[in-house]
Amino acid sequence: MISKLLLLALLPLTSLAGIVEKGVEYQQGDTTLEGYHAYDDSITGARPGVLIVHQWTGLTDYEKSRSKQLAELGYNVFALDIYGKGIRPQPPASGAEAGKYKGDRELFRARLAAGLEVLKNDSKTDPSKIAAIGYCFGGTGVLELARSGADIAGIVSFHGGLGAAEGMAADKDTLKARILVCHGADDPHVPDKEVAAFAEEMREAKADWQFIAYGNAVHAFTQKMAGDDNSKGAAYNEKADQRSWADMKQFFAEIFE
Repeated sequence: MISKLLLLALLPLTSLAGIVEKGVEYQQGDTTLEGYHAYDDSITGARPGVLIVHQWTGLTDYEKSRSKQLAELGYNVFALDIYGKGIRPQPPASGAEAGKYKGDRELFRARLAAGLEVLKNDSKTDPSKIAAIGYCFGGTGVLELARSGADIAGIVSFHGGLGAAEGMAADKDTLKARILVCHGADDPHVPDKEVAAFAEEMREAKADWQFIAYGNAVHAFTQKMAGDDNSKGAAYNEKADQRSWADMKQFFAEIFE
């Protein structure tokens, strides 16, 4: 009788392959951070990389599930950690934690850059084909990454804040990334004045940018944990979630061609 071990050895390697998911510790200054790496080990060689920036409660199962989805599409994915290992606050503490970085954009940028370096230096990443995506607080983060002049192909902001800090707006001499903003048309946390100021910022910077507003969608429209009551200002919207994911994939097809 052929042993189970021999049968296993006779199987094609692709049948044993799958999505690898693992935690990764790294440093920014004196702070230890813990991100999350996902990739398909049936793919050989370097491939486009996607950086994920988390929402205000830190790196959670939500970002990990998005990492797996992207890995299944063939990307090398790293979900970074802005706050630090073990710091995963819940509301209302999450608002104060996120506020530290919104109030100190230099520190925010340093944490974003540290995560980007982990992805860029991984052997599975094609460094010429990197994008960053972010949700809510993370949507603000990927815009900040672009404003910092990060040398990446593009960013996608899902229901993120759009405002730039004083003196830190996008600049035509440093901005390299193409930009896609996926926005809830009825998001009360991002008023029309902020949307208009962002559009003007992009024009002044001569950016390659797109802004898509999804009707009947408020803040956090991609996140089922937000519930379904638009009157609360944050709620899941299945159509907006699906449409924005499809728009992201189309954007990736363009920037990675």
